[in-house]
Formats: sequence, structure tokens, C-alpha cells
Amino acid sequence: KSFKDIREATYQGKTVALNKPMSGDVKKSKVFVKDPSTGNVKKVNFGDKSMSIKKDQKSNKKSYCARSAGIEGGGKDKTKANYWSRKAWDC
Repeated sequence: KSFKDIREATYQGKTVALNKPMSGDVKKSKVFVKDPSTGNVKKVNFGDKSMSIKKDQKSNKKSYCARSAGIEGGGKDKTKANYWSRKAWDC
């Protein structure tokens, strides 16, 4: 595989960047990832448009990181919204 294949893929006929969070259309953010189980490109939406994350407030960050660690996958699966949300919070 060339370097381009790893960074970009085709999703519904469009070339998209993989593993790079961007402003979302349905939710606050979106990211395109390659699903290892199927080999297909998947769009993961995450975040609430009406809320801001306040990761600079230590108590908020500590609470969010503790709370989200117990969610399915525990933030280890790139095809889940929890992974990307925890990454945005720097958990």
C-alpha cells in the first residue's frame, strides 16, 4: 500500500481523510475510519452541537473521563463515537 491509501479512502464516491476529526453535519464532529472487521470506510458522528467541552476545567475532565471509560469498548475501538469523544477530551 502506498502512503496515500492509508491517509485517504473513498466514502460514497468521495475521497475522504481517514482518522481526522472534522466539523460534522449531523452531530458536532465526524470522522471517517476504516472498519477492520469489514474493510469498509465508516463515518462516525460524535458530540452534541449545542454543548461545548470544557476540558480545561479539571473537575469536568476528570468526571467525563471516568464516566466514559465504562461505556462499551472503553474508548479502544476507533469505529465507536466514544473513542473519538475521549480523544477530544484528552482522556
